[in-house]
Amino acid sequence: MKRRDTTLLAALLSGIASSAGLFGVAAAAGTFGDGVVAQQHGDYVTAMRIWRPLADANYPTAQYDVGMLYAYGLGVPRDLAAAAAWYRRAADSGVAEAQANLGAAYANGWGVRQDYAEAARWYREAMSRGSIEAKFNLGGLYARGQGVPRDDAQAVMLYRGAANAGLAEAQANLGLMYAQGLGVKHDDAAAAAWYRRAALQGNAAGQYNLGLLYETGQGVAQNDTLARDWYAKAADQGFAAARLNLGTLYAQGRGTPRDEGAAAVWYRQAADQGDAQARMNLGLMYAKGMGVSQDYVQAHRWLSLAAASGDDPQIRDQASRARDALAAQMTPADIAKAQALANGPAQ
Repeated sequence: MKRRDTTLLAALLSGIASSAGLFGVAAAAGTFGDGVVAQQHGDYVTAMRIWRPLADANYPTAQYDVGMLYAYGLGVPRDLAAAAAWYRRAADSGVAEAQANLGAAYANGWGVRQDYAEAARWYREAMSRGSIEAKFNLGGLYARGQGVPRDDAQAVMLYRGAANAGLAEAQANLGLMYAQGLGVKHDDAAAAAWYRRAALQGNAAGQYNLGLLYETGQGVAQNDTLARDWYAKAADQGFAAARLNLGTLYAQGRGTPRDEGAAAVWYRQAADQGDAQARMNLGLMYAKGMGVSQDYVQAHRWLSLAAASGDDPQIRDQASRARDALAAQMTPADIAKAQALANGPAQ
């Protein structure tokens, strides 16, 4: 059963790390500190009640924290425009976390008009004040050529700085740059080393890509068992490609006893996330009764979904041909039922 090819997944290159998950940077004693205590106990309404007057009085840390509450909808209705406005006030006063978050707001169009050049400007401001997340995010802009000229070498330099500081997302991206030879000499062993550092911190993309290297024997000794273990860690975090590949290992009995039922479970999870290859594999399993009860209606449904999704024309073509061959063995009523399932909500 065809599986995803072994091209390394560039998932994180389009990612934006949200800066500063902690509230109350440079926390002060007294009234502001009471707000920090309330926030730490999950009492965001009280935190907002304490911090908002301080923010209105131009206390920069309170402005940043009020922005965080609005950004996540904690103690107040979520309001990305208000969050960006408060980040800006704190950013203008030099709060690095606010500058990084304002950059992320511009990069994603969160509460402001999307503007990559403005995102880059604020990331640089935050970087100058030591923000590791801003360094990572600026690297992403250089890798994609958004708001700055594309420069893979510059992206590598920025990723490396953030990776050396321990940021898992940067470690995973740096591994990807080595794996693809972007801005640095291609080196699968170096890619594996960086993926491992990210993976050990629980980064799902790092776990998936490390599993892929073990499966293919690139940069590490080929080992299906370790591939399965790393795929499983990423799959448990909802990483669709890892779920697909884990299903394939179970279907083929590689690194684990063959278990078509387990394969179908993992394919279904990836299929529900929209993975075209998983949808086709699941459809074929229903058609053949492998790991699931044979069911032409479900087979037609999943093959139809595979044929209409993804960006791989080969998968779409294979799924279409398999569906059409199956339809020749089905009644018009069953085909209509399958089409209704394909067009309806996930079940």
